[in-house]
Parts: sequence; structure tokens; C-alpha cells
Amino acid sequence: ETNEVAEEKPIEESVNRDAVLARVATEKRLSLIKAWEESEKSKAENKAHKKLSAISAWENSKKAATEAELRKTEEQLEKKKAEYGEKLKNQIATIHREAEEKRAFIEAKKGEDFLKAEETAAKYRATGTAPKKLFGCF
Repeated sequence: ETNEVAEEKPIEESVNRDAVLARVATEKRLSLIKAWEESEKSKAENKAHKKLSAISAWENSKKAATEAELRKTEEQLEKKKAEYGEKLKNQIATIHREAEEKRAFIEAKKGEDFLKAEETAAKYRATGTAPKKLFGCF
């Protein structure tokens, strides 16, 4: 019996040892797989972060360029608006000046017509004759 027990112990210890070695090998393999997985995930994360950073930089660059173009266009429009406003003010001033000139011409013509009428009336009075056309409607 002691021989049989002694023979069974080394067999059991050998089986246990093989099982422990197999378990250690499995754990080692799983540990390597987990390390590889984490490495790949880290690479993917870094790659995505790099691309996202590039996209953000591109976006900021394009936004800045577009905003600069917008400011430039707004400045040009303000300048054109000011120029056009000045042009219209000048036109208004020209119209006013021309109207004043026409008024002055009419006032001068009225004065000339008054003088002519007074001179003609004085001539009629001096000669004692009456005008041929007293009123245009008779």
C-alpha cells in the first residue's frame, strides 16, 4: 500500500505540475494578448487624436481665412457706401445750385419784365396812346 501511495503521489504531483505549467503558459499568453490589445488600442487612439487635431487646425485656418475675407468685404462695402453717399450728396448740392441759378434767372427775368412794363407804360403815358392789346382775352 505504501508503494502504491508513493507511486500515486509522484503521478499526482506530475499532473499538478503539468496543470500549473499549462495554466502559467495560458496566463502568459493571455497577458501578451492583453498587452498587444492595449498597444493596438493606444495606437488607434493616438492616430485618431492626431487626425482630429489636424482637422481642428484645418477648420481654424479656414475659419480665420473666411472671417478675414468677410471683414475685407465689409470694409469694401462700407467704403463703397461712403463713396456712393458722398456722390449722392454732391448730386443733391448740384441740383440745389442749379435750382438756385434758375430761380435767380427767373427773378432777373421778372425784374426785366417789370422794367419793360414800366418803361412801356411811361411811354404810353408820355405819348398819350393806349396799348393795342389791353388784355389777352379781349
